[in-house]
Amino acid sequence: MLLIISSAGAQAARAAAKRRPPRAAPGKAAPARKKRREEERAPEPVPGSRGAPVSSGAAAATQSSWGERLPVEILVRIFQPVVARDGAVPFLCRAARVCRLWYGAASNPLLWQKVSLGFCWGEPGKKRPPLMEKRVLGTVEWLATSRFSLLRDFVLSHWKSHVPFVLKALEDSCPLLASLKLSHCSGVTTESLTSLAARCTRLDSLNLQNSQVDSSAVVTFLEVAGTRLRQLWLTYSSRMSAIVAALASGCCPGLRLLEVNTEIKQSSQHFQVPVEQLQAACPQLQVLRLLNVIWSPKVSPRAAPAAPGFPQLEELCLATTSYSFVSDGVLQRILHASAQLRVLDLRGCSRVTPQGLQALPCPDLEQLHLGLYSSASELLRPARGSALLTWKWRHSLRTQVPWGREEAAARMPGFPSPSGGSPSPATCPSGTVPAPLCPPRLTVSPLRPSALLLGCPTLTYLNLSSCRYLPRGMKKAYRGPDDVRQCLQRLLTAAAEPAARDAT
Repeated sequence: MLLIISSAGAQAARAAAKRRPPRAAPGKAAPARKKRREEERAPEPVPGSRGAPVSSGAAAATQSSWGERLPVEILVRIFQPVVARDGAVPFLCRAARVCRLWYGAASNPLLWQKVSLGFCWGEPGKKRPPLMEKRVLGTVEWLATSRFSLLRDFVLSHWKSHVPFVLKALEDSCPLLASLKLSHCSGVTTESLTSLAARCTRLDSLNLQNSQVDSSAVVTFLEVAGTRLRQLWLTYSSRMSAIVAALASGCCPGLRLLEVNTEIKQSSQHFQVPVEQLQAACPQLQVLRLLNVIWSPKVSPRAAPAAPGFPQLEELCLATTSYSFVSDGVLQRILHASAQLRVLDLRGCSRVTPQGLQALPCPDLEQLHLGLYSSASELLRPARGSALLTWKWRHSLRTQVPWGREEAAARMPGFPSPSGGSPSPATCPSGTVPAPLCPPRLTVSPLRPSALLLGCPTLTYLNLSSCRYLPRGMKKAYRGPDDVRQCLQRLLTAAAEPAARDAT
């Protein structure tokens, strides 16, 4: 028998044994292991001292400890812009769960001066379980007693029940409450509003738009808090006449803003407004908005004294998508003493003519909105003669819409006046031409860039984004005097090229 055995495995084992370091004698540790043990027993040097190494773990602990030593006042100032942008709820509720320092900062009453509380415990319209209802009411009560001591502005939206409970919590814990808004809420009772008005003596702003509130509750609230009320937002209802009568009786002498709106799809019912009585009852009114409602002025008796008007009125909005009773005579009855008017919105008021607008005693109008929500042929009617309006308010007008196609050139700032005079350099002192500058089908030739360039030396904004038939790349907004001047030079060149070709 012949056996053949390879010696390759034995040779590899002998080579590995030669490379392995010799074993230490029994009872003696290896030099590397001994050195490592000595380093572990040695005292740890103070981080940051000369010659002392700083480990990565110590550096991370040092960098993360700054948050624990940060003063609460600094953290409150950091939270303030976030609260102003996103609201106190739910940001502060979540921030309070980070650590003790954040809890102390989030509980500062300075951050809870403006709170908007929505339907954040489920979907709107769905009934919640009794246990969740109890937790929600408990949370609201705890917030009112623990966080709302400096509350000034409160918004409650999409609450279909328990609104009186929330109002009761506010009147018990919020003596500084100044503004209340109930949006898409129902179940508001007369007792809850009256009690809140009596307890919160600084409440001067009430917004009940899109909420189901009985008119008797609003009238009672006006009787209690009307002397200090400054702003009132309402949604049209079938009993709006009772609220208007209460306002005209003089219960709100210091009212500055009154807005009544309705949905786009409204009913055909309308109410009457005693214009002269309202002027006498609210002499400090600055903003009057009757948006998308059908109303008509109440006929005043012939022996009635002269109406005082609204001497401090700055904004009048009568825009509507339905039928309008507003005419030149009605507008004159409202604005005959409003020399400080700045904004006038008459969209949908088909009976108002440019001649009636020119007769208004409003020398410094800045925004004028005209137009009809009907056929395209009727849309051009209020634009006829509107060049008189541009010339009347050429020194102050900033926004005027819509601009008629036929008279766009005559209404441009810097063009000749309706009487045939030369363009005035002061036609655009504000340095702004609103958007859109001209109707969609306006071409280059009616613009007369040279006259516009001479008439608006301080022009800083020009919007041509809605203009058709312009050279390629010019339908955009131009900002800054240099950019505007280059645009006008291109328009001048584009207008001169066809004339040169015709001459040749």
